[in-house]
Amino acid sequence: MKKLLNFLILLLIINSCATPRVINVIGPNDNNLSCEELSSEIAKANDYANEAQQAKKMDKPHNIGAILFFLPGYGMTIKNIDEATTAAKERALHLNKLKNKKNC
Repeated sequence: MKKLLNFLILLLIINSCATPRVINVIGPNDNNLSCEELSSEIAKANDYANEAQQAKKMDKPHNIGAILFFLPGYGMTIKNIDEATTAAKERALHLNKLKNKKNC
């Protein structure tokens, strides 16, 4: 039981090291957005993707700290960056499809 608890705590620590935010691909009110709001949401999704890619750079303090003190945390951060980038790109694609349906 103690080993399981230690493993769960370690897993929580590793997941907490991952920095970029992963957004939802489909929002609950996406179909109700106007053309301007869709364009704004696409810009936000692109900003999230750019932010995630910036977090991948080695000169960021969280990456340096992860490599020096907790190498598995760096691996989880890289995995999280890939998930965040993919989700942001898929959200932008989803919103572009909605824009095309609305003939914007």
